[in-house]
Amino acid sequence: MAKSKVLLAEDDSTMVSLLKTLLKLEGFDVVALSADADVPAAVRHEKPDVLLLDVHLLHQSGLSILESLRSSEDTSNVRVVMSSGANVRDECMTRGANGFLMKPYMPEDLIKMLKQAIKSA
Repeated sequence: MAKSKVLLAEDDSTMVSLLKTLLKLEGFDVVALSADADVPAAVRHEKPDVLLLDVHLLHQSGLSILESLRSSEDTSNVRVVMSSGANVRDECMTRGANGFLMKPYMPEDLIKMLKQAIKSA
């Protein structure tokens, strides 16, 4: 069976390193984006099963990226799990996220949410 692909849009390099290790150990294919990456373009190119998107990226708003993904026909169905140190769950869900994790979160909560998002596709 093919591995599920997770696209990481996170600007904290330590977090990216930890997430890549964790997700690979859990059997996912992982593609990490640079902090200033064009996330919608990367979604189109990589065709991930799920996008793990930080709400506050270096020079970008995860919420704006989410809105951009949802408003474009070719990316509107991508599964998106948002994460933030601030409790903006309601805002993320209202704008179309498939899940939200408040940082810091437990690894098993992340894995469970990613698998749920992928299953709901």
